[in-house]
This record gives sequence, C-alpha cells and structure tokens, in this order.
Amino acid sequence: MAATEIKVKLRNLHIAPRKVRLVANIIKRMPIEEALAQLVLHPARSSGPIMKLVRSAVANARSQGMKVEALAVKSIMVDEGPMLKRSLPRARGMATPVHKKMSHITLVLGEVVSPKPVRFDLTRAEKKPKKEKKRPKSAKTKAVPEAKAEF
Repeated sequence: MAATEIKVKLRNLHIAPRKVRLVANIIKRMPIEEALAQLVLHPARSSGPIMKLVRSAVANARSQGMKVEALAVKSIMVDEGPMLKRSLPRARGMATPVHKKMSHITLVLGEVVSPKPVRFDLTRAEKKPKKEKKRPKSAKTKAVPEAKAEF
C-alpha cells in the first residue's frame, strides 16, 4: 500500500454480502463526492454503513495530509463474515436452518492524478449555527368557576 492510499475495514456487518455487493459495485472507481451522493440517494439498507465507512476513510486521509478533492474509490471488496446458524420450527416437529450472514467490507481510497471537476459537495459541508428559538410566554390558565346547580 503506497502513501497515496487509505485502507479501511468494516467487519461483522449484519447484512448479507450479496446485498452489500449491490451497493458496493455502484461506487467503484468513483470520486468521493460522487460516491457519497450516490450512497445518500440509494434506498438499500447497506448504503448507510458504507457511507459511514467512506466518511471515516476521508477523515483518515485528511489527518494524513492528503487532498480530499483528489480522492477516489480505488477498490471496495465485500467478503463473507461469520454466519449465525439458527433454526425455524416447522410442521411435524421438524426445523429448517436459518443462516444469518455477515459481511466484511474493505475500502481503499487513492489519489487520482487528474481529478474530474466536482459535481457534488458533501464532504465539506459546513455546520450552520443554530438559532435560538424564543418561546412566547403563555398566559397562566385561569381557574374556571364551577357552575352553580339550580334545583
């Protein structure tokens, strides 16, 4: 691994590797800004953990002094993790096996020699200061006098 690469891993993700690979193949060889934009808009459950992994890799690259604008997803691999084996009760006293699969994701970011112009700006989002909301003072509720019963 050269000094122009960042390698991060996510292990034991409780989503099947087959489902994670669908999202991982979308962002292969994409610039970081575009990959994050794709992950934000993708409806699959695995896009959230992959987006978190990409942001972690970008933070590692910043701390090592790399240019974030020149980063791209060099490779992303999804491997099988451990499998939890459970059983589901069925008719006539039988049971069928249920395999709860896990994934290991390895992401490698690399610097691109001639980066494409940035289409999206998601990694450098600045936080806006929150405005304090003033609550109007509510008038104290007056006790309603009980109605006199007339006989």
